[in-house]
Amino acid sequence: MKRHIPNAITCLNLFSGCLGGLFILEGSYLFAFYCVLASGIFDFFDGMAARALHVKSNIGKELDSLADMVSFGFLPGAVFFMLLKESSDSAYLPYLGFVVTVFSALRLAKFNVDERQNTDFIGLNTPMHTFVVMSLPFIGEKYPALVYNEFVLLGLVLVGSYLLVSEISLFSMKLSSLSWRENKFKYLFLLLSILLLVSLGFIAFPVILVLYMLLSKVHFAIVEKS
Repeated sequence: MKRHIPNAITCLNLFSGCLGGLFILEGSYLFAFYCVLASGIFDFFDGMAARALHVKSNIGKELDSLADMVSFGFLPGAVFFMLLKESSDSAYLPYLGFVVTVFSALRLAKFNVDERQNTDFIGLNTPMHTFVVMSLPFIGEKYPALVYNEFVLLGLVLVGSYLLVSEISLFSMKLSSLSWRENKFKYLFLLLSILLLVSLGFIAFPVILVLYMLLSKVHFAIVEKS
């Protein structure tokens, strides 16, 4: 029975992603964000459950990627599609939002076969990218001229797509131990992210992404020297 628990959690990730997609297409971004948040939690705990129960499997690995493709591949593309639809008079331009969905698929496929990514990431992970994209409608409520601009949105599509398949090294939040020495940058990132979210709300997500990239750069620079 226990071997099915991680896959059941992964299926909850997929189910939440499906609901999130429907909410986005209906323009209900807040409920969509809750679904993405739930998917992120399920995505974190399915792997943890597999390791704790010693039931890791190839089916589980593939199922995880398929679930992530919906929750963290289709959803950001759908957000860009909706935002571009509201920002552009073109009937065809909004479909370019799904370019990030294509690159999310490439990123997930790359992750599955890249043996360098067993403990950390090379390229931006899809959940982090999705949370940043999900913040855009809420940022747009305060700064509509900044977000509801087709050139800004297309630029974000291009930048996000590049980061997903780039060779940028980023640390994973998975902990092999609770040691401060081994995980100080992860703990620092977590603490600062919480403070930013409390103080800035949804505006914090792009800032958190920049912080993540900077701390990862410092972390790997120290690792290379040691």
